[in-house]
Amino acid sequence: MNPHSDATQQYFTADPSSKDERRTLNVSLRGRDTRVEVSNGVFSSHRLDLGTSVLLRNAPQLPSQGTMLDLGCGWGPLALAMAQESPQSQVWAVDVNERALDLTRTNATANGITTIRTALPDDVPTDLTFDIIWSNPPIRVGKDELHELLTRWLPRLTDTGKAYLVVQRNLGSDSLMRWLADVLGSGFDVSKHSSAKGFRIIEVSRAA
Repeated sequence: MNPHSDATQQYFTADPSSKDERRTLNVSLRGRDTRVEVSNGVFSSHRLDLGTSVLLRNAPQLPSQGTMLDLGCGWGPLALAMAQESPQSQVWAVDVNERALDLTRTNATANGITTIRTALPDDVPTDLTFDIIWSNPPIRVGKDELHELLTRWLPRLTDTGKAYLVVQRNLGSDSLMRWLADVLGSGFDVSKHSSAKGFRIIEVSRAA
């Protein structure tokens, strides 16, 4: 696949070339009806995608407070769900795509949410650690880019932090689990949290 095709540019392009045509969706995020804007050039631009839905339905209940990360936020469904379920937390929504970040800010404001902070990856303080990371990672960017992304952010879990990644089984979820366990080493536990609709949710935490 050409990494610069319209189908994949949302994963890595700071300024998508496609026209910014915004549409309104009504979605359910962890049982909360939420009205959002979506647009071209941002992942899942016409609906709440299935992988994200699986993660939202199966990830454990969030702690009442903490510092949380939506890694590869797109238009913000995971960040919005985090902020709605855990309103005392600070939620970071991180993406390389400026249009995605703008949509996430717009959607947070429209839903009265003030605890989401959007940022490009390099704008997140380097010493910041996270109690929870949720991600529907961009598998189709290729292994090198995906591995770089995960090895950059997963080690920033707090001592009691947990990450939940949703990955399609037929796109290598099991091999990714093995790779993560190998590269993160004995300081981390990597396991299958749950499976549904052709997806696995991978749980990553620091070893006890």
